[in-house]
Amino acid sequence: MPRNQRPDSRRPSPDRTGAPRRVAKAPPAEPRLILFNKPFDVLTQFSDGEGRATLKDFIDVPGIYPAGRLDRDSEGLLLLTNDGQLQARIADPKHKLAKTYWVQVEGEPTEEQLTQLRNGVELNDGPTLPAHARHLDEPELWPRNPPVRFRKSVPTSWLELVIKEGRNRQVRRMTAAVGLPTLRLVRVRIGDWTLDGLDQGQWREVPAKL
Repeated sequence: MPRNQRPDSRRPSPDRTGAPRRVAKAPPAEPRLILFNKPFDVLTQFSDGEGRATLKDFIDVPGIYPAGRLDRDSEGLLLLTNDGQLQARIADPKHKLAKTYWVQVEGEPTEEQLTQLRNGVELNDGPTLPAHARHLDEPELWPRNPPVRFRKSVPTSWLELVIKEGRNRQVRRMTAAVGLPTLRLVRVRIGDWTLDGLDQGQWREVPAKL
């Protein structure tokens, strides 16, 4: 080796036999899956430069990230995982994982409006796939904070919508397209995972299987 030339520190140092030492790799982290009941007005991210509420205010589990999104003004089930493959299978629309929403709308839905939702409605980014849609008796839910603002002269009602797509603000746009503006939106199921037993702001860990 020429003078003043240092050994390459990036290479493993040899052992006594002269063979390079092998650097042991850390074992991969065990896949984890967390169900979280996201409150209204919480961002589906762990940091925010504007001081708004984020997932960090509720979940102290390192290395996990949301599998899909839930709008800041929506509530309910959010899945989080540390497994990239599981995250892709949950979030990618090509897997058509059914998502169930309870939707409080302004107005009383007619059978014609429900049929429109079931058949698919035309949005500005194209027609939606057919959805399951039915009238729902008012569900027992936690109070929203702040409360929904109603118009006393206009009745409200609840729908259950099941979709297999993941477009931006899709449910709100679908109900608006048939003349039923959304007032409150709660996701209660993704595939076989549900909100059962989870109060607002609570989370629990389940087996990381799809």
